[in-house]
Amino acid sequence: MTDSTQDVEQPSQPDQTGPQADSPSRGHLRLWMRDVLVSVAASFMIITFLYQPVRVEGTSMQPELRDQDRLFINKFAYRFESISRGDVVVFHYPRDPEKSYIKRVIALPGDTLRIDDGRVYVNGQRIDESYVPKRYRDGRSMPEIVIPQGEYFVMGDHRSISSDSRDFGPVDRNLIYGKAAFIYWPADNMGVIH
Repeated sequence: MTDSTQDVEQPSQPDQTGPQADSPSRGHLRLWMRDVLVSVAASFMIITFLYQPVRVEGTSMQPELRDQDRLFINKFAYRFESISRGDVVVFHYPRDPEKSYIKRVIALPGDTLRIDDGRVYVNGQRIDESYVPKRYRDGRSMPEIVIPQGEYFVMGDHRSISSDSRDFGPVDRNLIYGKAAFIYWPADNMGVIH
């Protein structure tokens, strides 16, 4: 009788030095981290390319915008649409591009503009400025000018205290970087900007 040995495969033992299988809580943590990273990246893209939160400093746009209001500006709007008369825009101040101003567009490139005792005329027609309450009007006048191509005449709604195109001239299109879209704080002033 001969002894025969048979090779029997033994079940493999886990390698004590290698990575162990993820526990359920570790898998949830990875999913959570992935979701946070995706959210941060999406927020960065939206803020960088579409909307940017800004804070109003000053009272030159009252009553529409008050000092310390928080709002979103649409940085992408003017890639697809033209700047229109009445838009509230954010731009780099022509005399110091480090500063930003927010004002309303009153006249477009090629328009003829004059101001007579606070009344604004564009292309010979007095414009309706229902956004300027009587108590915020002033009596300043300005001789007729033609707005140069590529520039916009802007004014604050609180005319008696606003530093605007009456002082620093029309604003070059390249300095305008956003359209005021929505006030989100304080809650009592929340809403779309008109």
